[in-house]
Amino acid sequence: MITTVSGGITAPAGFRAAGVRCGVKKSGLDLALLVSETPASAAAVFTTNRAVAAPVLVSREHLTRSGGIARAIVVNSGCANACTGEAGMAVAREMATVTAHTVDCGVEQVLVASTGVIGLALDLAKVANGIGEASRVLDRESHRAAAEAIMTTDREPKETAVRLSTATGSFLIGGMVKGAGMIEPRMATMLGFLTTDAAVDAERLHQALVAVNEDTFNAITVDGETSTNDTAFLLANGSSGVTIDDALYPVFVSALRDVARTLAKEVVRGGEGATKLITVRVIGAQSYDEAKRTARAIGNSPLVKTAIHGGDPNWGRLVAVAGRAGVSFELARARVQVGPAVLFADETIHTEREPAAARHLRGREVEIILDLGTGGEHQATMWTCDFSAEYIHINADYRT
Repeated sequence: MITTVSGGITAPAGFRAAGVRCGVKKSGLDLALLVSETPASAAAVFTTNRAVAAPVLVSREHLTRSGGIARAIVVNSGCANACTGEAGMAVAREMATVTAHTVDCGVEQVLVASTGVIGLALDLAKVANGIGEASRVLDRESHRAAAEAIMTTDREPKETAVRLSTATGSFLIGGMVKGAGMIEPRMATMLGFLTTDAAVDAERLHQALVAVNEDTFNAITVDGETSTNDTAFLLANGSSGVTIDDALYPVFVSALRDVARTLAKEVVRGGEGATKLITVRVIGAQSYDEAKRTARAIGNSPLVKTAIHGGDPNWGRLVAVAGRAGVSFELARARVQVGPAVLFADETIHTEREPAAARHLRGREVEIILDLGTGGEHQATMWTCDFSAEYIHINADYRT
């Protein structure tokens, strides 16, 4: 049985966190520290963008050197430490070194993440001071401060946790995430952090994260932009005494997916300027990849996103996107549904149903279903949001 609980990233036993202000951002908390009391199995998925930020390179290196073991994650917001060359690499490595000294672990057991403006030098002195301060206030009650410290343009912290009861005992999974703009992860959300007090070996943990990532963090888009820093980490420290074996693995993956999907949808719900959470479901596809590609194309279409923001049930834009998505598509048998209203099916236009679709579009949550008409059995779901004028204002003024 899965039960939602409070506590976010520190709900699982054996994890402590802190969120402090170190001065990288002009205001607000901007450094988070997460520590496992014992060495934890660690897994990660990273951006597929070829412009890779220094923290991503360092974390990849540390996971390889440690054999998938970690004790701590250090995160700063306000500066991505991306496109900063060797100087940026030196700062990312020193962040890990300072944290390792503070936590008393090997430097390879520290993972690093950064988020914020690309192309700015990260002030190591500020970050080092922040790590010291964070280490002094680590506890299990500061999960929300940690979630706040990783934010950039996010409206509010995003966190969740669940307890899973099994025949061999109970364990918890918690998480926090940040991201509001520059979101089309293609391997992870902008920054996502997951913890569990179940015991899971590093290989199995990575397998679980990759499997869950595909239809959660990798199934969201705000604006079609894949960041230089996209990262999702998962730590498992075994403090619950429950070991994830072959029998419990499917249950573990199901609970992990619940946590990741909740966090992923919150990223979209809180997207820059967003007023609506949009679920795009594509059915009748010849393959999962074709369904996913079409759903992604719809979720990224500015014409679709602006029409939904304006409450216009313009189904023609959906058909046009499906037709140019590069997948098998049969217009004569295609179907478009907005909320409860089927607006187009079998080449028949149902104008009389548009008022019902328009009423649906006025809500905070919108559902679109598109049948590609191929008779295929495959489907996929993506989550996106509308485009508003506020999105333009936020990104036009992001650095100024």
